[in-house]
Amino acid sequence: MKKRIYKPLEEFSNDQIRDILNRNVIDELITLPLSVGEYHINWKYVQDICARLSEHENPLIRANAVLGFAYIARTKGMLEKHIVKPIVLKELRENQKFNWRIIDAINDINLFMNWKIGAKSIIG
Repeated sequence: MKKRIYKPLEEFSNDQIRDILNRNVIDELITLPLSVGEYHINWKYVQDICARLSEHENPLIRANAVLGFAYIARTKGMLEKHIVKPIVLKELRENQKFNWRIIDAINDINLFMNWKIGAKSIIG
């Protein structure tokens, strides 16, 4: 089993973000939505990145894209419900492998945005 090494998220410039998206390297894409959700000043740009990554074939990247929405909600207090809600609910239904992460993200989004998305599906 690979030993986990915990380190702070790296902050990226717009050029670095574009390069990561263009390279399509799984390990980079896994942490990108978390990093930009935490640090990037433009919440709309980050929301668009997370929406794009939510369509990736890798279920961890999709789950982290949803978690990226939660980071935006926590750090910026801004999200567009008509964009975020369908993505989040789709991942809640379809991404069984990382369902726990998606539920945590939804709980955070609901807390910081004062929404109630997924309330009927999430017990707890």
